[in-house]
Amino acid sequence: MSAAHFIPSELAGKCQQMHGHTYVINVTIAGNELDECGFLVDFKAVKQAVHDRYDHTLLNDHPEYRENFPTTEIVAREIYRTIQALLDTKINRPQCLQVIVRETPTSYVIYRPVRKP
Repeated sequence: MSAAHFIPSELAGKCQQMHGHTYVINVTIAGNELDECGFLVDFKAVKQAVHDRYDHTLLNDHPEYRENFPTTEIVAREIYRTIQALLDTKINRPQCLQVIVRETPTSYVIYRPVRKP
């Protein structure tokens, strides 16, 4: 996914300026039941939920980033929320265990939500 962003804070250094990344996103989804097609999840639907929403956009323009600047960490959390909301509509109830967002080949974050018992 290619997208631009900026972090409007003096603490962000050069990242205060608008710039872009070719993000690489890895998602780990787990579950115990397959759907009627034999899938845990249809990856096409997962990709559409994220890629179609963010690709070639300015992340700061999305409403979910108006209160929290689109740092890579916040982007990973929002991607998790989007994917889990999609998974929650599935009868077999798969779970998103983690989202990895790579900004560069050597800079990435892993977002893992706290699981409630």
